[in-house]
Amino acid sequence: MSINVLLVDDQAILRQGLRALLSLEDDITIMGEANNGREAVALVQRSLGSSDSVDVVLMDIRMPVMDGVAATREILRQHDSPKILMLTTFDDDELVQQAVQSGAMGYLLKDTPSEEVAQAIRAVHRGYAQFGPGIFQKVMPQPASTAKQSVLPGWDELTPRERDVLALIGKGANNREIAQALFLSEGTVKNHVTSILSRLGLRDRTQAALIAAERMKEE
Repeated sequence: MSINVLLVDDQAILRQGLRALLSLEDDITIMGEANNGREAVALVQRSLGSSDSVDVVLMDIRMPVMDGVAATREILRQHDSPKILMLTTFDDDELVQQAVQSGAMGYLLKDTPSEEVAQAIRAVHRGYAQFGPGIFQKVMPQPASTAKQSVLPGWDELTPRERDVLALIGKGANNREIAQALFLSEGTVKNHVTSILSRLGLRDRTQAALIAAERMKEE
């Protein structure tokens, strides 16, 4: 099954380059392009519910009319919204934080090799967070000590059920899907998520997803 991708960038030459490179991938289809965030929001809205609905948006951050952060927020308000993967020339800490807080599943720099961009598209489509080298550290809380820690602070305080919930968050599941998988109520899942964030000292669900993804790589 092909992944329908929408390219959003105010520079036509960059969109053309990405289209040419990603079109070589058998499982990726470029179903449209947008010059700014407002166009991207409109294209996603028109595609929802159709056979050609957008699966992943490859979104630039700095654009005229509507930037990528604002567009991401608008798109993710839609039911069955696509995943958002930021692709930009900027690795500014504030921009990274804004992108993550808006709900983006990943953040890559534009000099990322095309094969890695393709891999990131596949990963966010499956619900996994993807961040380029050095960017992961910008969105995660840093320990007081720079020494490498084998155990994440607060990890041992998690209950077995909280670890189950965290693992599903790492796979991109929402509260309803977690509740169905673990035979819990959505209210109970919300309580577990709140407890997980508190115990691990995390700001939001995206950070929890990143932690879960890293732990899965280690195990």
